[in-house]
Formats: sequence, structure tokens, C-alpha cells
Amino acid sequence: MVSKESRQKVRVKKHRRMRNHLSGTAQKPRLAVFRSNNHMYAQIIDDTVGNTLVAASTLEKEVKAELEKTNNVDAAAYLGTVIAKRAVEKGIKTVVFDRGGFIYQGKIAALADAAREAGLEF
Repeated sequence: MVSKESRQKVRVKKHRRMRNHLSGTAQKPRLAVFRSNNHMYAQIIDDTVGNTLVAASTLEKEVKAELEKTNNVDAAAYLGTVIAKRAVEKGIKTVVFDRGGFIYQGKIAALADAAREAGLEF
């Protein structure tokens, strides 16, 4: 019988491989995205120091108030605009996109596209 690894283990393995090549600096921090079954989270991280510079998630009151559901493509797009606006306010223009081992489609792609439209470059 062929045993398959769980999707979660495959995703974590992909993310670890990606993190060998992706690293955020002070000039070009890393935009890390995580999605659970119920919510999405986005952080802009400076890996040289280990600091989170900007963060946003669908758990926050002001973000949640704007959304009908917190786990669909519309929520991801809104979260992308929120994180990009907060980053631009802090003076961050360019980032490295870290999709967290998730496939670049659906919610992850919507978040990335919305962040690009709101002013981030990657």
C-alpha cells in the first residue's frame, strides 16, 4: 500500500525549502503569508534582526468588520490592501513574497495582487 504524506506536512516541507532561498533584509523585508481554515495572516518581517515590522490578519476587529467571511478570496484581497497600506505608511516599498508553501492561486494570489495594487513591489 502506498502511504501519502499529509497536505500539512508537504506544505511545511515546501516552506522550509523555500526559506533556504528567501530572506528579508532591512531594505527588502519578507512578506510572509499564512492561511488557516478560518483566517489569513500576513506579516512583513526583517529576518536579519528577527523583527515583525508590519502585521495584519482577519482576526483584527477593524478588518473583520469590513468582511462578510474571513476565509474567502475577497477577505484575502482586502487583507492584501490592508497590509500594503500599513507597509507604505511605515516607508516599506519593496518586499520579498513568501507564500508559506501554499500554492500560488486563489487566496494567496488574491492577497499578492491586492498588495501590488495598493503599492507594494515584488
